[in-house]
Order: sequence, then structure tokens, then C-alpha cells
Amino acid sequence: MPSITLTPIPAGQIELRDDRKKLTWTVAIKPFLLAKFPVTQALYAAVMQQNPSTFPGPQKPVETVSWVEAVQFCNALSSQEKLQPCYHIPANFENITFNPQANGYRLPTEAEWEYACKAGNPAPRYGELTNIAWYKENSGGSTQDVGQKASNAWGLYDMLGNVWEWCSDIYDEEVYGSYRIFRGGGWADEERGILATNRRRSHPVSFKIDDLGFRIARNLE
Repeated sequence: MPSITLTPIPAGQIELRDDRKKLTWTVAIKPFLLAKFPVTQALYAAVMQQNPSTFPGPQKPVETVSWVEAVQFCNALSSQEKLQPCYHIPANFENITFNPQANGYRLPTEAEWEYACKAGNPAPRYGELTNIAWYKENSGGSTQDVGQKASNAWGLYDMLGNVWEWCSDIYDEEVYGSYRIFRGGGWADEERGILATNRRRSHPVSFKIDDLGFRIARNLE
């Protein structure tokens, strides 16, 4: 099993905004653990015995995974490590529930994700884009091995660029139903799209694409 490095994220708060609705709101963040890197293909394959990625490479981020497949991975990894799985996933993938008290692996909330991405920096990026992210101008039309660009102030890599990352949250249930949020920008995006504040969403079961992966989190025990 490839190693997993989880970084402690301190308590704090983050102001989120939804440009579509012209809303802002503040979320308190409890201390938690977040993976230093996006889930790699090597780690995904070790847990799930398959690799769905379009751009093969053991140290590249896994991509072409749906939100449901990301939470299935979280539960499988939790079970392998004898931790309590965080998600109850019915066979039809409807009404998936989350246990916030479980000690297993999970996806970060979008508030946790943006808070960790910024790492105390109020700017929309934590550094000069070319130094911190793979995006359309420098990616060569593909994902790249994780950890090659500069980290943010909390030692997290590839928070911007390379692949978008699924978050746990439903986006807007009244309008979009079960659509889930993803953050961070990917290898195919232009500079203007690679921002800590950029929010996107799509279907949790059917949507999977070659610039969308995920990063895992755990509650801080």
C-alpha cells in the first residue's frame, strides 16, 4: 500500500461566496486532517484493484472518477485500515448518508477545502500560478505527477491545477438535486479558472472526466 501523508489543518473560519446567487457566508472550521497530495493512481489501484484514469502513471492523480466512486474509495480505505467508514452507500446510490462522527476517510467539505487551499492567504491563489499549478499553459495536455509544484503555506500540494477535486457537499439541492461540488481547477483550464474560490458542480454518479479527481480527509481525533 502506498503511504498516505495527512497534514493537520488548524481551526479557523472561511468566507465562501456563490457568484451565481450573489451570496456570501462564513463557515467555522474545526481542526481536521487533509492529505498532502490528491489521491494517486497507485493508491487508488491498491485499494480498488482498478485504475480508471485516462492518463496512466502511478504518481499522477487518479481521474475519471465520479463522486460516488470517490466516496466508495474512502469507505474501502477506511475498512482496510479498520476505521469506521463515513458513508452509507445504498446499492442504487440514492440517499447516500454521511456520519460526521466516524473516524474513517472522507472527502473534505468545500469550506474545509477552500480554507486549506488558502492556508491563511487571503488572495485567490497561494502563489504565482506557474510555480504552484499545472494548467493549460504548462501541463502539456495531461495530468502530471503530484508534488512537483510548490506547496502552500501548510505543506499541501496541487491544491490548484492538475485535477479538480470532489468535495462532500451538495451544491444546491432545490435547483440541481444531488449535484456535488468540485474545486481547484485542472490541467486543461486557462489561468482565469485556477482560483481557490472557483466553484463547479455536477452529477455524483454519471459525471467523470479526465481533469477531476479527489483528495481525502479525516476528522482530527
